[in-house]
Amino acid sequence: MKIVYFYQYFSTPKGSWGTRVYEFASEWVRKGHDVTIVTSIYSKSDLKASKLIEDQYFNGIHVKVLNITIDNKQTKLFRIFSFVKYSILSCWFALSLPADVVIVSSGPITVGLPGLIAKYIRKKKLIFEVRDLWPEGAIELGYIKNPIIKKLAYNFEKLCYKASSLIVTLSPGMRDYIEKLHNHKNVISVTNAANVNLFSIPIKFPNKIKDLKPFKYAIYTGNIGEVNNSYWLYNAAVDLKKRGRNDIKILLVGDGVQKIELQELAKKNNLDNFIIYNLMPKVELVPFIQNAIVSLVPLKAIPILETSSPNKFFESIAAGVGIIQNTRGWMKDFLEEHKAGDTLDPNRPDLLATRLIELCDKKKENYAKSENLIKLAKKHFDTKVLAEKMISNIECI
Repeated sequence: MKIVYFYQYFSTPKGSWGTRVYEFASEWVRKGHDVTIVTSIYSKSDLKASKLIEDQYFNGIHVKVLNITIDNKQTKLFRIFSFVKYSILSCWFALSLPADVVIVSSGPITVGLPGLIAKYIRKKKLIFEVRDLWPEGAIELGYIKNPIIKKLAYNFEKLCYKASSLIVTLSPGMRDYIEKLHNHKNVISVTNAANVNLFSIPIKFPNKIKDLKPFKYAIYTGNIGEVNNSYWLYNAAVDLKKRGRNDIKILLVGDGVQKIELQELAKKNNLDNFIIYNLMPKVELVPFIQNAIVSLVPLKAIPILETSSPNKFFESIAAGVGIIQNTRGWMKDFLEEHKAGDTLDPNRPDLLATRLIELCDKKKENYAKSENLIKLAKKHFDTKVLAEKMISNIECI
């Protein structure tokens, strides 16, 4: 089967971004499918390009790289322009690339345009993959305020769903939302995956890292910004400092619009238990997660983010590390069912500080044992299992 996959954020494990599409496509190629991915240059990926359009190959995957840069630090207007530019250029490949099936991965919702062209002009089967609920997320976060644009965005979303033979969501919460609101008959949940082999095999902690030894630390990886409730982590570090718990640190590994201001704030207030490292490739990140007392998965307290499916959630469990998060959706249910972590109030950083102290001092029962968390990841989040689930559903349409 020839598969064309439109996804703007493609990365391999050498990058600092999620590798779901790379891992899935690698599995599909191994099974004999022909996979072409049309992508752009995300600042956290490892892709580079010198021409407007370049053909690159990774592990048997044909990747068409559109030299359009996307960065979370860009202004909203510039990012919107990048999304539209990618969408328009991708239409050519929707019309020209050999395909039996076309997959479009949203957000942003603009990626639906080449999918609709492939569906209605070339009569190709369309799979719509929902990574984030657009435009709902953008509207709840206040990025889209104009009522006319809101209406157009909702109508476009509805059109994309209606045109799709299969909708693949990245969380059970997203699946339930779409089934209820759009009454689509073929919606499945295929969560983000984790490369269990990469994250579960112990890797020696880098000797060059001095500021985390001999301290215990909680780790956050990913975007540093408003959506990710980064000030919740900072204020928890402030609370720990006030309590005299200098032996517990909060480590952020990533980048984002609030990174510099939080670094400067920590320096100004002599907050040496709040540390930010730059982005690093997945293969280098693994020991930092494995050696943490807990992994932090914070999000802003808005309903739509309760359906989120962050990579760090799956990778941490694969590394055998418990999780503290702050949404009331499917992640809360999963952690409670499997005793894999805690859900705390997103507006109470003092509760986060208290829980970190409890974990370090072992005042309360900790999470499931590391080996049990890894077994949990193998059962629910292993890349090969989820790649097979998605492709088998595609083959059935």
